[in-house]
Amino acid sequence: MAPTPSYVVILIAVAIVLVAAGGIAGYVYLRDRPQSPPTVTTVQIGDNVTVNYIGIFGSGPEQGKVFDTSFYAVAINDATYPKSLQYHPRGLVGNYTPLAVHVGNGTPSGGYSYNGSSFISVVTGFWEGLLGLPLHGSRLISVSPDLGYGPQNPACLRTEPLTVHVPIVQTMSGANFSARFTGTLATTGATFADPTYGWPVLILSANQSSVTIENLPTAGYASDQPGWTVEVTNITQTASGSGQITVVNELSPTQDGLLGGHTSSGLCSSESNGNYIISSVNIANGTYTEDFNQEVTGQTLLFAVTIVQIYAPASTVV
Repeated sequence: MAPTPSYVVILIAVAIVLVAAGGIAGYVYLRDRPQSPPTVTTVQIGDNVTVNYIGIFGSGPEQGKVFDTSFYAVAINDATYPKSLQYHPRGLVGNYTPLAVHVGNGTPSGGYSYNGSSFISVVTGFWEGLLGLPLHGSRLISVSPDLGYGPQNPACLRTEPLTVHVPIVQTMSGANFSARFTGTLATTGATFADPTYGWPVLILSANQSSVTIENLPTAGYASDQPGWTVEVTNITQTASGSGQITVVNELSPTQDGLLGGHTSSGLCSSESNGNYIISSVNIANGTYTEDFNQEVTGQTLLFAVTIVQIYAPASTVV
């Protein structure tokens, strides 16, 4: 894997993009300017602006990594702009457009839409950082957690053992089977890959009330299915076929905050959609912690911004 650029190099590259963005923003303005030119020359509270941006972590284990951007050139350049664990690409170039922002606490009653854009509320630190910027002006905004996405929620943390014992044979309800093995049809005799560990699973029996499965790894089986290495170190099995599989999650404290995973039974689903980051590994206790908070919570965030357009407050627009 190519070495990650230093934090200083990232910021220098951001500065270059901001300089280039001035020209790009000018083109966008000439192409999409409203019929009545705006009367506001700098961003004030109550205005509505469109802004290009690069969102970068300013603290934490992912410091210097991009978590969001409106620039397609940044999105496709992972060498200069390495992405965070939960970065979500938008796809085609047409999906990368300036963000329409209402400058102030909350959008006007009933929302605000003008010149084909619907303006939204953003975190306080972001819109405050736009104040005073002129049209096409650029700035690097630092947003602390209290003015951004707030502190982490301890209820969104879950501690798991590094060594796990998985039953060879498991019986569960049909509903639990469907939730655990999404998209897999419960048919007697069918085999499929376990979504967590990747080993083969055989459906021993299935009916309307229950499903019985048999996990079929071999001793020494290893997989990177979860996003890190897991290894089967031991299998104990009785003549009846029952027993357990010993699985070791090969994690290290040096990986804190740098590995992510997904589960269908996660905490804080409204925030994470089942995605989590391994926030800590405790070898002495034999545990690791899954963090289901959004990765931007509890962190200082840097936004390299360029104003594309400034619109007057809704009450003054004819």
